[in-house]
Amino acid sequence: MNDVILGPIISEKSMKNANSGKFTFKVAIKADKNQIKKEVSNKFKVDVVDIATIIMKPKRKRTFQRRETITPSWKKAIVKVKSGQKIALFDLGSSKK
Repeated sequence: MNDVILGPIISEKSMKNANSGKFTFKVAIKADKNQIKKEVSNKFKVDVVDIATIIMKPKRKRTFQRRETITPSWKKAIVKVKSGQKIALFDLGSSKK
């Protein structure tokens, strides 16, 4: 499998979790936890402690012309790294208070 990590998920919740060492990624639907761990540690040079994976169910969406479309299902991985390590994709610089 070539691309295990499809991209980071940047949301309020994922950025809040990034402060505590948990980083959220969109991953390939057939990727298992061992493949995700290996890819994250090689790509970002961090030590992975724990991984949680969730398969997001498809959802129905209404378009402007009253047609229904269904979004495809996808897989999300929440990766916990060793304390003190960060992934640069989730760094906002200075935090506002």
